Amino acid sequence: MADSWATPRGEPGQRRAGGPAGPGADLHLDLPRGGGTGVRAALIRALRDAVRTGRLAPGTRLPSSRSLAADLGIARNTVADAYGELVAEGWLTARQGSGTRVARRVVPPEPAPPRTPPLAASRPAYDLRPGSPDVSAFPRSAWLSAARRALTAAPNDAFDYGRPAGRPELRRVLSDYLARARGVRAAPERIVICAGFVQGLALLSRVRAKAGHREVAVESYGLDIHWNVLRGAGLRTVPLPVDRQGARTAEVDRLPGTRTVLLTPAHQFPTGVPLVADRRAAVVDWASRVGGLVLEDDYDGEFRYDRQPVGALQGLDPEHVVYLGTASKSLAPALRLAWMVVPDHLMDDLLAVKGTGEWQSGALDQLTLAEFIDSGAYDRHVRGMRMRYRRRRDQLVAALAARAPEVRITGIAAGLHAVLELPPGTEWSVVRGAAWQGLALEGLARYRYREAERPDEPGPGGQPDALVFAYGAPPEHAFPGALEALCRVLP
Repeated sequence: MADSWATPRGEPGQRRAGGPAGPGADLHLDLPRGGGTGVRAALIRALRDAVRTGRLAPGTRLPSSRSLAADLGIARNTVADAYGELVAEGWLTARQGSGTRVARRVVPPEPAPPRTPPLAASRPAYDLRPGSPDVSAFPRSAWLSAARRALTAAPNDAFDYGRPAGRPELRRVLSDYLARARGVRAAPERIVICAGFVQGLALLSRVRAKAGHREVAVESYGLDIHWNVLRGAGLRTVPLPVDRQGARTAEVDRLPGTRTVLLTPAHQFPTGVPLVADRRAAVVDWASRVGGLVLEDDYDGEFRYDRQPVGALQGLDPEHVVYLGTASKSLAPALRLAWMVVPDHLMDDLLAVKGTGEWQSGALDQLTLAEFIDSGAYDRHVRGMRMRYRRRRDQLVAALAARAPEVRITGIAAGLHAVLELPPGTEWSVVRGAAWQGLALEGLARYRYREAERPDEPGPGGQPDALVFAYGAPPEHAFPGALEALCRVLP
């Protein structure tokens, strides 16, 4: 059997409301080579199977017998006879002026294999786990306008295979924006565009492993997906204790095999505390002294409420800090757009690794983001979302004060989530009770490094029982219900 593509010719190319495909669509059929007396039967069988399986939907207009015969290299009468027999059987219809179409008939579906009944509801009523912003607030109209302008002005090379570093238009705009908004010191030539923070971390992990650095210090509270990315590159992770002043960066000196540290200094994830000034200075001093490297995850740096923004750590020492930012929290994760500001001495090695077939962000999306930032639309969107998230934060604080005054709330000066401290020994029961109420919540223990020590009582090296409540995640209309559901499950 040979695969044949039938592309109708000489027919109007318009799409009609009667079906999902029109006379200009390709039609894939499996027919024997060389023609012969079996071609008619094979054509009938192929068309019948395409209708029965749903590949040709009811109402789909088929190519004319002349066009289909020419594309398949068979006689027109063979196609006409096949059409006629399928019309007689009820699979197709033929009307003057409407052409030959798939009949609107009910075809019994193939029996589905038995399925195991689900043990729980497929989706919670409210998903309050951190990780995503309010994606319903994505600025569709402004983004579409930026995309049109970017596409109109795009140079021809934007439609070719891209370069590992990313589009120069976006790198230039990001250089200006990051310097202005986050205190990052970077020329456009030191910026690398990547498809999300995780890809950037994976690339840096491979570069460090290739250079012989096999150990990375990570915060004792964080995301296991990041730790697994590091381990996947052959690196060993060691926990750095976290308390109410952020990571204890001075303790990295006690790790003689460590030359790399992964930190969230502006807003520690998930505890929500900023890294205090003396600890920021300590880790930068360590990196300069031993030739180390700090990987700075600035995942939600734009969202600050009750205090001045904490500037990027990279501004203190651009040659020993890699700054990683992303549009996933400020716009939407689906864009797959992130960026790294890389020291000069790492740039060649990083681009060499990224140029070996790594997945790249689409050039047109990069150009759109560049236009979106350059036009001021990004700043306007961030300011609007900052106000929206602050209102939710304030509503959360007020609701807890009124209905659960014994619950202490922390980490609320910035970001899209808060930490709700619970009575000792209640975290697991509250998380489980929330699940029964259709509420998806994570406890603080979910983010604790497994080997990290945790004393029985909160102290310099430990954290209390708590919930991590992502008030930024629900759509605007759903937030009051989510807040009400939260208050019902709190002890």
